[in-house]
Amino acid sequence: MVKDAEPVVTTATTLEARAILVGRHIELRRLGHIEPVATNPVLIPVGGGGWAVLHRSGAVVLFGVPPMEEAAFLEHLSPFVRGSLETPETEQLTMQIDPQRSDGMDRDRLVLADTDPARLQVVADILGKSVLLAEQEARVAQTFDRVEPLAEELQRRGRGVHRAGALVRHIGETLLIQHRMVGRGEVGDRPEVLWERPELGRLFQNLEDEYEIRDRQLALDRKLELIGNTASTLLDLLQNRRSLRVEWYIVILIVAEIALTVYQLLLHGGKGAVG
Repeated sequence: MVKDAEPVVTTATTLEARAILVGRHIELRRLGHIEPVATNPVLIPVGGGGWAVLHRSGAVVLFGVPPMEEAAFLEHLSPFVRGSLETPETEQLTMQIDPQRSDGMDRDRLVLADTDPARLQVVADILGKSVLLAEQEARVAQTFDRVEPLAEELQRRGRGVHRAGALVRHIGETLLIQHRMVGRGEVGDRPEVLWERPELGRLFQNLEDEYEIRDRQLALDRKLELIGNTASTLLDLLQNRRSLRVEWYIVILIVAEIALTVYQLLLHGGKGAVG
């Protein structure tokens, strides 16, 4: 929601946008002492004449913030960040402010008619999703590399692995990634600002296509589904093997008990015959 329709004050004809995924989650509710210019997502002023948009997913998008001010702001924000990343994902975008032109991409830069807060929110929505997807793509690639040998072992030896804990962790990681993208990241959703400013839908669509948000999300979904199915299949095979092993143990115990009973009968029968 945009609290006022006045453009963000800037005299620059170009504006640098920088997206940083600082952690797994930003506790926005604890930022009550900061008065936002707009909400959903939160847009706040930053020292040095810049602006920042904060996402629950852990993404911070800075507009026109000098490096020293950026470092100071991120340090100030750090107590509200959960699951800080040692190597944050980043995304850079140069924007040209030109009232005579329509919003849209022009080669490697974005043209905006003005710096209206709603426009910055739309840009920040896409950049925030892009860095979140980049981090999730890296995590999925690592998980994929760990699961692939398990599938190869199943194909080569005709049986699954012996580590149920590892399989459960793979399934849990898959669910966690899906939760971050759908829940906190809202990757497949349109920003709320478009409900109030539907004319910005074209800008959103252009940026979504430019950063291939939908295609990247679908590719991730396919990989996550494959990882989940592989881990679930291997876990089922492992559990079936263990169930079969327990059944054999039961059979062996029954046979042993029968043998012991027969032995005792024969032993007592032999003593009776001697008497």
